[in-house]
Amino acid sequence: MNTAIAIAAHPDDIEFYMAGTLLLLKQAGYKIHYMNVANGNCGSVDHSSSKAITVRRKEGQSAARILGATYHESLTNDVEILYDLKLLRRLAAVIREVKPRIVLTHSPRDYMEDHTSTCRLVVTAAFARGMPNFKTSPPRPALDHETTVYHGMPHGLRDQLRRRIVAGLYVNTASVYKTKLAALAAHKSQQNWLDTSQGMNSYLRAMEDASLEVGNLSKKFKHAEGWRRHLHYGFCNERADPLREALGGNCIVNERYEAQLGTTNS
Repeated sequence: MNTAIAIAAHPDDIEFYMAGTLLLLKQAGYKIHYMNVANGNCGSVDHSSSKAITVRRKEGQSAARILGATYHESLTNDVEILYDLKLLRRLAAVIREVKPRIVLTHSPRDYMEDHTSTCRLVVTAAFARGMPNFKTSPPRPALDHETTVYHGMPHGLRDQLRRRIVAGLYVNTASVYKTKLAALAAHKSQQNWLDTSQGMNSYLRAMEDASLEVGNLSKKFKHAEGWRRHLHYGFCNERADPLREALGGNCIVNERYEAQLGTTNS
């Protein structure tokens, strides 16, 4: 069975940016996995760090159950996702264990460093999957296995310098939107935190607004998630696009984006 893993920075990031696509992959026959690199300890104005970790772990596990995904434990605290060898070895072990054909993760450019550092770690961990001399923690054998990495849309659809980011592939998430919303709602502790820290008013409404905005950008779907495919070198065949292959009519390629890349693999 093919597998896919979504790896994000914090509990609720997967639900905001990736869960619809993950659900559609499950419907397409993929075994799906769910991992937040950080444990969410700083995402609270109501709980201590240790209490927040406990609360948000339970919320993440609940969300993963709603999605029908295998849950993987977090590796570090919020704002401590650093591009270092210890985290890289641990994340690479997860990649080798899961053997994903598809890896979903953050945009290389996003509004906060936890997101971009997670992206860098995921890309390197996937790249090192087949290197016998790269040791993981815990030890896992190297993979002789292709994987394709896809980057989601950044928060606000803009990079750190406010520049607009557009997707290369839009995924129609309308049919699974209610389940995606239910998974996000499992993160109940985030309502007050996001209201206070980021002025989102309602985190559920913020996700809906983003979903509708990406759908509008697709010019076809009501609700959508956007993706950009990582360069194939060291990961997979040049023409490999398993996300598009798996989801078929639930995908639409941004032809303008592909044309700007100068590629014929559209």
